[in-house]
Amino acid sequence: MADSACSSCSQSGSCSDTEKQQCEQEHAKKKMADNLALIKHKILVMSGKGGVGKSSTAANLALALAETGAKVGLMDIDLHGPSIPTLLGLEGQHPPVEDDSMVPVERNGLKVMSIGFLVANADDALIWRGPVKAGVIQQFIKDVKWGELDYLVVDCPPGTGDEPLSIVQMLGENSGAVLVTTPQKVALVDVRKSVTFCHQVKLPVFGIVENMSGFVCPKCNEVVDIFKKGGGQKMAADMTVPFLGQVPIDPRMVDAGDNGTPVVESAADSPTAIALKEVAQELMLRCINPGGGTADLAE
Repeated sequence: MADSACSSCSQSGSCSDTEKQQCEQEHAKKKMADNLALIKHKILVMSGKGGVGKSSTAANLALALAETGAKVGLMDIDLHGPSIPTLLGLEGQHPPVEDDSMVPVERNGLKVMSIGFLVANADDALIWRGPVKAGVIQQFIKDVKWGELDYLVVDCPPGTGDEPLSIVQMLGENSGAVLVTTPQKVALVDVRKSVTFCHQVKLPVFGIVENMSGFVCPKCNEVVDIFKKGGGQKMAADMTVPFLGQVPIDPRMVDAGDNGTPVVESAADSPTAIALKEVAQELMLRCINPGGGTADLAE
């Protein structure tokens, strides 16, 4: 959406193109700052590796935070592979426009924005370079009516490229990262790079989530360690960052994602849902005290 600062300025007729551009940029910065000022905590859900359940974790954490009575928004900046609309059962939804701003799609009080709401065809590939992607992310902050939020959860694409770097630079203070991994070395190697990325851009690490840690039997709910377990916890200890918890594999998680009914809602008493809610509780504490202390780092 284009800003209208210059068109409403009494001096616009005498401004040069350069002055108009500067005016528009200043207006955009102020609008973005005003929106961010209404958001208390920003949580970036990241991973150096794809396929570790990052988006599912982001969606379930956002809902778990909202269940506490908090005002929560979920921003999906995985522009090339937006899965949040599917995970939340919001496919085909379109955000309404009010006062030249988009209104997030709401789901049980959770405010959601995704590029998936804006493309004409879900099968279309977005072939965009960095500057265009940065512009879209800026619009998701500046031109969306988030209102007052206790938490803004941001689902980032895998890796440490354009999108994570852009969102870190735009969100500013009161931001931190949740890094999702699986216990296996092939994922841990890449997630360690995400920890280094956070340190380099001075983004606090709220903690590591070890996903797919153990397997929940669909008949008896017993958690069985059929794969490796503890790799994420050990990595957190090695890199001196907090550990938020282990989330087991659960067949119901797959069905929940496909059906648009996240597991914290559809199987609220399952070990996986309970683990995710415990991570959300720990995350709330981390937002208040992002630095934490060595006593509560991974043991």
